[in-house]
Amino acid sequence: MCSLAWDGDPRVKPRTQSSIAIETGAGAWTLFNASPDLRSQILATPKIQPTGLRETPIRSVVLTNGDVDHIDGLITLRERSPLKVYATEQISSVLDANPIFGVLAADVVERCTVELGRPFEIDQSRIEFFAVPGKVPLYLETEDLRIGDSSGDTVGVDVRKDGKRLVYIPGCAVVNDDVLARVDGADVLMFDGTVFEDDEMRQAGVGVKTGRRMGHVPLSGSGGSMGAFDGVKIGRKIYIHINNTNPILIAGSPQRRAVEEKGWEVSEDGLEVVVGAGLHIDKRDDRGSTAA
Repeated sequence: MCSLAWDGDPRVKPRTQSSIAIETGAGAWTLFNASPDLRSQILATPKIQPTGLRETPIRSVVLTNGDVDHIDGLITLRERSPLKVYATEQISSVLDANPIFGVLAADVVERCTVELGRPFEIDQSRIEFFAVPGKVPLYLETEDLRIGDSSGDTVGVDVRKDGKRLVYIPGCAVVNDDVLARVDGADVLMFDGTVFEDDEMRQAGVGVKTGRRMGHVPLSGSGGSMGAFDGVKIGRKIYIHINNTNPILIAGSPQRRAVEEKGWEVSEDGLEVVVGAGLHIDKRDDRGSTAA
């Protein structure tokens, strides 16, 4: 996929890394994960660009895990603008353990540790963390690694505003009954689309781990996410956090047609989702079809 994108194949659009921005209040935006590509994403998105000497519409950041792909961009937000960072205790401890995140000065950046299942308010929006099967970040793996753990190292987010609801799950090891119950009735579901086949990284010769070993349920095959939500009431289903080995990134590919026939959309940089009159989501990324 990267080679096709670098060669200018019109079927493959370049993508940056995984993050979304939601307008949680009038003119106030919240990032859900801060990718390493955050600077370029801000430059490409006028709505979240700085408005003064230190002012920015980005008022908050919500983290769904401690992966480098989701926390590295916080360092881009170190210019002493007031900011709140929301995370579970496990994810907060990752930031606390690494002194580099001290550049987010404590007198202007508030760390907010949030319990699973306890809603909190950001601007005019109601947010709730809920556990999903996952694992600790790669750099914290040990010999007793548990994949599919639901203790808070990996979370999904329920966002409600003006009677509309988004469920955002960029990382999930298995679609179990708890996940299905959580997404039921959502106006929009943005879900982990990392790999189409569990062993596609091995097939491509770029890695040895399967999707499940990395904590990501594949789209296809037994237990795959593509059909796991059949029968669950969801308005729009959108794949996000798509690895550069996943052939759904190729417009018109058999895999792309397969997910579209099942009612899924494939996210891309610049995708904007407006849910009713109140919930505005700006999608600036994916796992990166042009990764070097």
